[in-house]
Amino acid sequence: MSTRTKKISKKQINAGLLFVLGLCIFIVLIFPLYWMVVTALKTQTDIFAIPTPLWPKNLYLDAFKEQLSLSGDTLRGFKNSAIIAIGATLISTVLAIPAAYGLARFRFKAKKGLILFFLITQMLPSTLVLTPLYIMFSKMNLLNTYFAPILADATLGIPFSIIILRTYFISIPKELDEAASIDGCGHLKSFFVVMLPIAKPGVVVAAVFSFVYAWGDLIYGITFITNPTMRPITSSIYNYVQQYQTLWNSTMAFGIIAISPVILIFIFMQKYIVSGLTNGAVKA
Repeated sequence: MSTRTKKISKKQINAGLLFVLGLCIFIVLIFPLYWMVVTALKTQTDIFAIPTPLWPKNLYLDAFKEQLSLSGDTLRGFKNSAIIAIGATLISTVLAIPAAYGLARFRFKAKKGLILFFLITQMLPSTLVLTPLYIMFSKMNLLNTYFAPILADATLGIPFSIIILRTYFISIPKELDEAASIDGCGHLKSFFVVMLPIAKPGVVVAAVFSFVYAWGDLIYGITFITNPTMRPITSSIYNYVQQYQTLWNSTMAFGIIAISPVILIFIFMQKYIVSGLTNGAVKA
């Protein structure tokens, strides 16, 4: 066997091993989602059958019908979560964009301290600011309104968005600013006409992660809102845990409906997400 043949064989073996490893990782990651779908389509009897069937013999759709019924809490919670998540995303993105641009393009004394502060906020648990926010919202009469969880989610979404967008703005050549300045654009016009369109993938990444965080939030929703009709969809999970058993098919159907917006966002926005993460991956 020639040296060239040995090299080709080693490359094929390595490629085969990487493929098998990647396939195993994919199966491990996708299996929980598959099991959620299968369990949601089973009856309670099939769920506890031994051995448990990998696919239901007869598709049981009543769990989804119950979740999607107009009289149920799921659609109402879905609407509440949408209001909270969209509101928090808009606030986080709108405030983070100019702040990130300023940190990326201008020099001032407190710049390093601000960046360090934003990084530290990502290490702190959300429960740490729960009590101060509750006291503040109580004095502002914002409890039992959508504004309380929206502002609370935005307080944690803004620092993360600034960190993501700052690295993206840094990756954009400064020559573009200079070219815009030569053409007669001031800082403000250059920002809106030149920088913002180029930074679109980074903005999408920041908005997506802010939305996902706000959509999955539970602690702010149940702390600042005591009215059951205004609580987010994440709080409805307690409805399927009964005194003597858990309704697993209803729980899994609820879970699929609850995570569907997040899955759809990542499917349709993956081009922007990948571009934003890779282009912004520069040394700050």
